[in-house]
Amino acid sequence: MPVTTFGSAPNPYVAVENEPGTAIPNLSSRSSFILGLMTRRNFLASSLLAALPSAAAPRQWPLGINTYCLRFQRWNDKQLIDYCTSQKLDAIFLQDSLDPGVLDPKHWADVLAWCKDRGLHLETGGGAILPKTADRYPQMVATLRKNIERAAALGSPIVRALLAGDRYSMPDNGPVEPHIETAVKILREVRSQVLDAGLKIGIENHKDLQAWQTRQVIETAGKEFVGSYLDTGNPVFVAEDPMTTVEELGPYAVSFHLRDSVVYEQPDGIAVQWVPLGEGTVDFKALVARASEILPQVHIYCKPITARPPVTIPVYSPEFWTKWFPRARSRDVSRFIALAKRGRSYDKPHLTADAPEVRERYMDALKVQQLEHMQRSLDYCRKSLNLGLRWRT
Repeated sequence: MPVTTFGSAPNPYVAVENEPGTAIPNLSSRSSFILGLMTRRNFLASSLLAALPSAAAPRQWPLGINTYCLRFQRWNDKQLIDYCTSQKLDAIFLQDSLDPGVLDPKHWADVLAWCKDRGLHLETGGGAILPKTADRYPQMVATLRKNIERAAALGSPIVRALLAGDRYSMPDNGPVEPHIETAVKILREVRSQVLDAGLKIGIENHKDLQAWQTRQVIETAGKEFVGSYLDTGNPVFVAEDPMTTVEELGPYAVSFHLRDSVVYEQPDGIAVQWVPLGEGTVDFKALVARASEILPQVHIYCKPITARPPVTIPVYSPEFWTKWFPRARSRDVSRFIALAKRGRSYDKPHLTADAPEVRERYMDALKVQQLEHMQRSLDYCRKSLNLGLRWRT
């Protein structure tokens, strides 16, 4: 299986910057100190509380799919809604719609009516907001405004957005800080429109920023109208454990999308590849349990994107960290490497033909595989993660 390389040639060590002012505590002395402060009364009270059963009921997550995962089917919006209805889902996330009427307000009214008739919660949005060049800035603002208008008409409570497809897609491919400033400026230009529509912009953590940087965008722009479109598949492409992403962005989540990855060691780095949900390295039972503790009430979406080959993240190359993530946090890198040490390559039969130059040649097989991978992922969501409401009746 060919493995694509992300970034530069490998090196035998990782150059990362630790967080200033952090230190590993002396756990033994710290424990003695805490125990010394505890009185007998405090100890008995805490023991009694620990013995009581938890009063919190397990969270009931409404379950939907992200329609980008069915893009090979080339279905229109009505067909996608019909599929969600047949699967007894609670929600649909219309992402990168291929429908001819995607920009037609009359079609928006039809989609809203179809979803209401079927009892489906709908969310949607647009794509990247960073302009490639300065002269395209007004166009990107106008596009974002159109996406807000469309989302409001469709009854979506959020508008998906992202900064760029990946680091290579950043304007001028330079330091990330100026691009974060540009993104914040664009977001603030549409603030009043978003608030007037009663929406929030959901910034997807993509292959461009690490979670703490995405959080910086949200907090700087204004968390009253910007939140997190929380995705678990993209973090591995920025050398981040998805659990780190959930913990960083969970409190700001406005939508939660599940995608699995295999993550495993290679001589020149760490390989990552997206696979059907439940078939990768990520412990989704632990991840969803953690999300239940810190996320607000949001809808959860099954989002398996497959048919793509492995990509190697050159974590042993100083140039990779210097160029792409010069302020990476050592604890996050260590967590990602530990995830890779538990992983292995994907060994189930599958077709990897998602490159444009070969995709059409294998489209019939890709369509079959895509539906099968979605079904396996939905089965895992229901049977192993206990997600969804409507399918139980």
